[in-house]
Amino acid sequence: MPPAGVRAYPLATRRGKFAVLDAAPAGAPAGTALLVPGYTGSKEDFIGLLAPLAGAGFRAVAVDGRGQYESLCADGRRAFGLGALAEDVLAQAEAVADSGPVHLVGHSLGGLISRGAVLRAVAAGRSPFASLTLIGSGPGRVARWPRWKVRALTAGLPVLGPRVVWRVWHPRAEAGEIGEFLMRRWLANAPAQLRATGRTLRYEPDRVERLAAAGVPVHVLSGERDGAWPVPLLDRMAARLNARRTVIRNAEHSPNAERPEATAAAMIDFWHGVRPRAVARPPEVSR
Repeated sequence: MPPAGVRAYPLATRRGKFAVLDAAPAGAPAGTALLVPGYTGSKEDFIGLLAPLAGAGFRAVAVDGRGQYESLCADGRRAFGLGALAEDVLAQAEAVADSGPVHLVGHSLGGLISRGAVLRAVAAGRSPFASLTLIGSGPGRVARWPRWKVRALTAGLPVLGPRVVWRVWHPRAEAGEIGEFLMRRWLANAPAQLRATGRTLRYEPDRVERLAAAGVPVHVLSGERDGAWPVPLLDRMAARLNARRTVIRNAEHSPNAERPEATAAAMIDFWHGVRPRAVARPPEVSR
């Protein structure tokens, strides 16, 4: 069950339906936060952010991407390539743009996908995004050790099956409801999606210069330790982007889950400083 004040439903877009958690503020929204999860993640990774964002006047919409947990699936590697997933994010943004400026937030792999969505939108002259926040997400492929881990996971899936791979990756699985949820979510992920997005994590090039030229305000946010992209690398990326840089104390790769109140406060402060931009009118979506 979603938390009080949060609706769970399939969001209809021109690219199909996507499972979302949607928290609306009491009054007219100051804008909408579109929250895109990372590798093996889901919309639930942002649960701790929903109430504080809504309390500050922002609508918060967390999504399951294509082939993630409760969202629709498709066959073939192309369905889960970075371009296809970025186009999904654009469609999601268009579907929630009636609630004011869209502030795009991507965690880890979700940051690479969100960056792709911004670049595609700007290139097409139809950007619906007022800003981009990258949480624990770097300039390109992940560091060497995470690359090997992802390679082992994706190679093991077709041979061992998802249940065995899960046990290998989590020899000390979390007990109780959280452990049951994590296992259920893992088994619901489409194997083709895990393989294709794992390839993105291993091979995505550095596109920082293109993002800097796009003109969209960027916020680089991380914990004070990160195993996927070293924190000094994130510092340098922020400098290259002339971006807001926030380090959340006592957090690691997922400050959105580990320190949600501090993470929400940093994002809200950033959004309040973003100047309004002209937003292209989204096309009509059949519902």
